[in-house]
Amino acid sequence: MNPATADLLAVLKQQREEADTQRTRAEKAYALAVLDETAALIRSLCPEAVYVNFAYYGSSRTLSLYGVLGEQPSPLGTCPWLWEETNPDHPLAEHGEKIALDLQEALAPYNSPAWARTRRNSASEGNDWLLELPPPDRAARIAELVRAHHPNATAVIVDGRSAGGRIIEVIEGVAEDGSDNRTARRRWNERCDDLLTALVAQIFALPDLTDRHLLPVGSDYAHPYGSSISDHVRRMPLPPTA
Repeated sequence: MNPATADLLAVLKQQREEADTQRTRAEKAYALAVLDETAALIRSLCPEAVYVNFAYYGSSRTLSLYGVLGEQPSPLGTCPWLWEETNPDHPLAEHGEKIALDLQEALAPYNSPAWARTRRNSASEGNDWLLELPPPDRAARIAELVRAHHPNATAVIVDGRSAGGRIIEVIEGVAEDGSDNRTARRRWNERCDDLLTALVAQIFALPDLTDRHLLPVGSDYAHPYGSSISDHVRRMPLPPTA
């Protein structure tokens, strides 16, 4: 192959990979923005809403909306129905078609972060799914979950290269020498880790949240697992919790 042609192919390949990366980021951000808008609409008319229930058809990437459910009262209890799609008297009824189409759009990309908030409905059989609505304030929810296990946590270190954004260290104030009191021994369980990972990944996926909540770690930061430091490794101060 002509050297000039080889060089051109290498440049074009890199440009294509960069364009694919940018497109993937845009798709994820758009899916989350649609999900946030839908969640705000649902909560404005049904403040107790926690889950949206639907059937999903993977071959066509479409869904059928069943309704909205509240929080599960106990591990053995079932989520209460707040609105069923067959009930025309609820305020959400006139928005049912929009909710279904918006959720369909949010779940359309195979790599959509919205899937991290979606699971099969264990209280039912067959094609029955629950999507947990994202919290109105993701940073506040992260702080709440972290401090339930690390009460003195003031910040966390997150790495966007792992599962989209995983917490790798917890900062619990300042040590006697003035440095961060860091620990990589996270006390929460696997279920909590999954929730935190999904939320942190969404912070990374939405540019406005990335700019608002994630800070550089500094050139002297040492990754607890020996990985290299890049813009994907950030410090996230935790907002106050009640």
